[in-house]
Amino acid sequence: MTSKLTISAGQCNEAGIKAKNDDACGIFAPEEPLLTNKGIAALIADGVSSSEGGREASEACVKGFLNDYFSTPDSWTVKTSGQRVLGALNRWLHGKGQHVFGHAHGMITTLSAIVIKSATAHLFHIGDTRIYRLQNNELECLTRDHQMWSSGEKSFLSRAMGADISVEIDYRSIPVEVGDLFLLTTDGVHEFINNAEIKKLLHDNASNHDRAAKEIVSRALENGSHDNVTCQIIKIEQLPFQNEEEFYSQLTELPFPPPLEEGMIIDGYKILHEIHASSRTQVYVALDTENDEKVIIKTPSVNYEDDAEYIDRFLNEEWAGRRINRTNVLKVLEPHRRRRFLYYVTEYIEGRSLRQWINDNPEPSLIDVRGIVEQIAMGLRAFHRLEMIHQDLKPENIMIDTHGTVKIIDFGSAKIAGIQEINKPIAQDQLLGTLDFAAPEYFIGESPTNRSDIFSLGVTAYQMLTGKLPYGDPLSQRTINRVRYIPVKTYNSQVPDWVDGAIRKAVSLNPQRRYSLLSEFIHDLNHPNAALVSSESEPLLKRNPLAFWQGFSLLLAALNIYLIYLLSQ
Repeated sequence: MTSKLTISAGQCNEAGIKAKNDDACGIFAPEEPLLTNKGIAALIADGVSSSEGGREASEACVKGFLNDYFSTPDSWTVKTSGQRVLGALNRWLHGKGQHVFGHAHGMITTLSAIVIKSATAHLFHIGDTRIYRLQNNELECLTRDHQMWSSGEKSFLSRAMGADISVEIDYRSIPVEVGDLFLLTTDGVHEFINNAEIKKLLHDNASNHDRAAKEIVSRALENGSHDNVTCQIIKIEQLPFQNEEEFYSQLTELPFPPPLEEGMIIDGYKILHEIHASSRTQVYVALDTENDEKVIIKTPSVNYEDDAEYIDRFLNEEWAGRRINRTNVLKVLEPHRRRRFLYYVTEYIEGRSLRQWINDNPEPSLIDVRGIVEQIAMGLRAFHRLEMIHQDLKPENIMIDTHGTVKIIDFGSAKIAGIQEINKPIAQDQLLGTLDFAAPEYFIGESPTNRSDIFSLGVTAYQMLTGKLPYGDPLSQRTINRVRYIPVKTYNSQVPDWVDGAIRKAVSLNPQRRYSLLSEFIHDLNHPNAALVSSESEPLLKRNPLAFWQGFSLLLAALNIYLIYLLSQ
């Protein structure tokens, strides 16, 4: 039977001997689909007592994180989501402290958070709160206190939320197992109770985590704690698990549609005609009979009806498309009627593919090429902002409508960072894009990044200008170390050297030498960058006169020696 992520938890938060409680804590376990896509979060914060707004700061962090983390895109990794939310909270605390209390240190707090997603725990930490893990009866502290010591006796926080406009958050991820227990404490607890006492109290109250947290807090107070005392306990009771049969059963809740023909109606969509068919998918133009609007229907191929990995990727394609809302990306439509079969619906585009545009424009203007590349980049940027990598950018997957709007139309190979964090009972192999446009890292087993998409965009720009590939033939693992870049001017003398330099950088075989951002590539396509003009495009006499004349002199000397030899015969 399919299991899901389940925890048991308890917590205790008391002022102790202090009149005011500056600590705060919280736990949130959402329902599906957030449980799978985002996980379970727990957080503890200790407002700095010397900060006038310490209590408000700790409460704001706990409430803000538990609200905002679950509102971040499902496609983001836990690390990206957590760091973005904490960075925003830190800037808010810093600004609010200055505005309300008149100085930068008005609202400061320490913080430790744990997010458990799939079978991994993600830890975020700043300050001197702590996260422990009890595993196999061993209690281990997983965080490092951010403290500085003065005269060897008194400690000061070296890092805290709200102390500065920017903040460095410690992050780590670790695999979890059923039975693992995580303990979050403020310094009012862990500075007054040792590990042996904690382990005993956890063992003695194993069936009641609230009582265990209360006992730990009480023992710290008995041992002389003069601070607020807070303790959280989270135990992993069950991890999400599906065997391959269960996973396949879930994927196939909707059957594959029957062969579709002109005039057939499926769930209110009348098939007009087929526009594409391959061994993997079929694409049809259809009419929505409710509103008489044309749409596109994409169906899976029956060749893969028993292939769980294929079906999973098909579903992810729709999942990704419905989360991207950008003019330059094909819009996947939300279903407004119950589907009886596995397919998805997109907007209809009247126009032609970029491949057809290339064929129709063998000598395109540089202005037109720039305009199309810029629009493709805007579409790719929508993927990258959601931590998705397209992985199969090519002219066949780009449409230009009758108004000149460029749209990326295929997401079947997209790598989604947030989905990659979810354990599945099937192999999640990287799907290699079209060889002509694929970055070299795909061939040598390196993980693709946004630079991989930039490579594909660079190849596309090169092909628009020349009709050729930048390295002559498609790359492969055997040829990567032997190929050389062929300058654009070899095929198109009208292209300036600085434009060629931008494309050369975009398609560099080494990912670290490529552009790291799409905006940088687009800027250099439109503005001359002298640093990118290859010296190889200039004559040797111009770029290195000394070497030219030295070489010429050696050539003359060799010629004279040869002539003397002939005359002496």
